[in-house]
Amino acid sequence: MKRFNLLAVCAGACLCASALSLTGCSGESKADISLQAAGNRTDPDRFEIDHPEQFAVASVETRRLADQLEANAVVASDVNLTVHVTSLSGGKVVDIRAKLGDTVGKGQVLLVIRSQDLEQAISDYLKFEADERLARRSLERAELLYSHGAVAEKDLQQAQDGEDKARIDLNSSAERIRMLGGDLGNLSPIIEVKSPISGTIVEQNTTGGEGVKSLDNSPNLFTVADLERVWILCDVYENNLSQVRLGDEADVTLAAFPEHPIKGKVGNISGVLDPSTRTAKVRIELANRGGLMRPGMFATVKFISQRRQTRATVPSTAILRLRNKDWVFLRQDSRTYRRMEVQAGSTLAGGESVVLAGLRPGDAVIRDALQFSNTVEQQK
Repeated sequence: MKRFNLLAVCAGACLCASALSLTGCSGESKADISLQAAGNRTDPDRFEIDHPEQFAVASVETRRLADQLEANAVVASDVNLTVHVTSLSGGKVVDIRAKLGDTVGKGQVLLVIRSQDLEQAISDYLKFEADERLARRSLERAELLYSHGAVAEKDLQQAQDGEDKARIDLNSSAERIRMLGGDLGNLSPIIEVKSPISGTIVEQNTTGGEGVKSLDNSPNLFTVADLERVWILCDVYENNLSQVRLGDEADVTLAAFPEHPIKGKVGNISGVLDPSTRTAKVRIELANRGGLMRPGMFATVKFISQRRQTRATVPSTAILRLRNKDWVFLRQDSRTYRRMEVQAGSTLAGGESVVLAGLRPGDAVIRDALQFSNTVEQQK
């Protein structure tokens, strides 16, 4: 009986050993990448590969390149060639003779206003004109009487003073009429608001029948811009500002006309950052030949630096965009790789990308970062 139990125990032990052996073989065949449990808890960016031959690697190389940077942009009118049209006289719009998008000439009538302000100014002018005529006659009469000794000198001086004041009031009222847009040769409360320059109406904020506020036109009635020259305004993030300098070449591609690339140069870099987007405005000034560019159009701009520098390059597939950052998987030894953050630059012809920071020449990185990342995620 004891012999039978001993044989049974030995047989059970053999069966358990065999089962453990089979389980170990099966587990090794399924896991190509193992994330070491202890190591993964302390360093989540370190990965150990059981079969490194599955993943091709690429060596970091260097090239002499002109830095390139791409940015989104918008076409805007040149503020130096843009005029806001207002009226210093309040009233009511009785006629609109131009509208948004029209091309207008210098001095062309844009709208007609019947002005209560001008009407009051004309009334004042006519009263002061009558007062001045009366004061002038009084002065002439006083001069005549004084010449015959009929009045004292002080009476003559008072008449002269009254005529001087009446003339000042008349001149002031006449100047007010001219300031409000009236015509002394044709006294009328009707004002014609004219375009101060030749150009295109890029903004319209009034229609027929609306009221116009005196000296408080907010917003302005019209905005006229000369579109012979336009601005391309780009938003460049603060960490990329070092790559853009005054005078750098810029290739502009309009979203509406991608088949017509335009070349320009950086004319201004804003000294102020937008606190909400952390970007600075970069301006390119261009001649608008043929009127191809219109305010509000979207564009992309590629800045090309004037200086060449030695830059690290890797295959574009080696860079993984994750959480708004760029990453590569850097080889540390034959089986271990580390996920490293890098600063990626422009994409070059031939499927290469520039790396501005994070790698050194001779470093080895996984060639297909996305495939490697997906495999790692599946094995967690």
